[in-house]
Amino acid sequence: MRSLKILKTMNKSIIHKTPIDAGVVKKKIEASGLEKVGLASIRELVRLVNEIEKETGDKYIRMEMGVPGLPPSHYGVDGEIEALRKGVASIYPMIEGEEILKKEISRFVKNFINIDVNPKNCLPTVGSMQGAMASFLVSCRRDIQKDTTLFIDPGFPVQKQQHKVLGLKYETFDVYNYRGDKLKAKLESYLEKGNISTILYSNPNNPSWICFTEKELQTIGELANKYDVIIMEDLAYFAMDFRKDLSKPGVSPYQATVANYTGNYILLISSSKSFSYAGQRIGMLVISNELFDRRFPDLKRYFKTDGFGYSMVYGAVYSLSSGTSHSAQYGLAAMLKAANDGKFDFVESVKEYGERAKIMKKLFTDNGFKIVYDMDDNQPLADGFYFTFSYPGINGVDLLEELLYYGIGSIALITTGSERAEGLRACVSQVQREQFPVLEERLRIFNQHHK
Repeated sequence: MRSLKILKTMNKSIIHKTPIDAGVVKKKIEASGLEKVGLASIRELVRLVNEIEKETGDKYIRMEMGVPGLPPSHYGVDGEIEALRKGVASIYPMIEGEEILKKEISRFVKNFINIDVNPKNCLPTVGSMQGAMASFLVSCRRDIQKDTTLFIDPGFPVQKQQHKVLGLKYETFDVYNYRGDKLKAKLESYLEKGNISTILYSNPNNPSWICFTEKELQTIGELANKYDVIIMEDLAYFAMDFRKDLSKPGVSPYQATVANYTGNYILLISSSKSFSYAGQRIGMLVISNELFDRRFPDLKRYFKTDGFGYSMVYGAVYSLSSGTSHSAQYGLAAMLKAANDGKFDFVESVKEYGERAKIMKKLFTDNGFKIVYDMDDNQPLADGFYFTFSYPGINGVDLLEELLYYGIGSIALITTGSERAEGLRACVSQVQREQFPVLEERLRIFNQHHK
């Protein structure tokens, strides 16, 4: 603790030593050009912390970005290497995806969600980010009267950024106070206006880690049918509600999904978290049999055809990337096949995240912090990839900046559409167990300085 920081509290200034050189932190914040660090995007915060680490030589507790922190399965690595050795790197992949992968995605959806989807409706994308972008391009243009997406927040900030880039409209609300029986009326207050084309949410939720109940999913599905709205279900954290054993192919319980209650759905399934395959940028875009084959005359304003599925593949996906990494498709196919065949328990391999979260939450609460989203409808929140926290008397934007002086990185909940302005999101994936004593010490010092 080499540097002094002035804390202003109760109309007086107190000088404290902080774990990270306060002069460097202050200088880097000022040089960042960010008007308010606490409102910065994830990538902007990553860059800022990288620069502080580089100059000070001190390692941060990195909780700002949801980067997998576990090694990928050998099934994926071996499958991709074998494909590369066969020469696929020199060949353009098919836009709609390799048949072997499409077949395994279809099997995976049946085995772990218990939903039947035609392999032709299963598309590889350059991560779920591209899958979302393509889906917005088509879903939000299928009906000239329906031009707005409804985000059930809190959620992934970049999906709203995609809307801004595309010039699309969106509305949003924080679902935490509208769980259970309250959800229907809240959703219908938006849907009855007639302008909502699409509803998007993540389940488990980023950043709060809440999970919708079957009753809530049924409500969403039934309203999608009533108002002809497309549900985009972001399953970035597939089967990571560790309160249930979702790891057995073809055996209940299954990953919860709105697909049980409506045919108006698109599933975004990521390989980044559940399969620790983030670096290869490959995700799965799954469109229901009913929706894929539907026709919407208004699509011809932008695409050659009024067919939803055809517009998605040869209009949106083709325009965005001309296909997904050829070798990565074989790597993902190999992992899915091993999971489908019962040889690879992909859920067991990521349970470490839940165990880390449980320990880290206690470190925070033992040192004066509070858990913001702590209940999942009427039961305690699961331990998983994320958790949320606050510190009494400090709003989230200021808390984020203050924690930078103590070697802790995170993001503000307010940037995710959350109404909990006091809170921050913590991602557990990059925090190794050997860093827990460092985290505990920094939290202790912070609490001592801010009591």
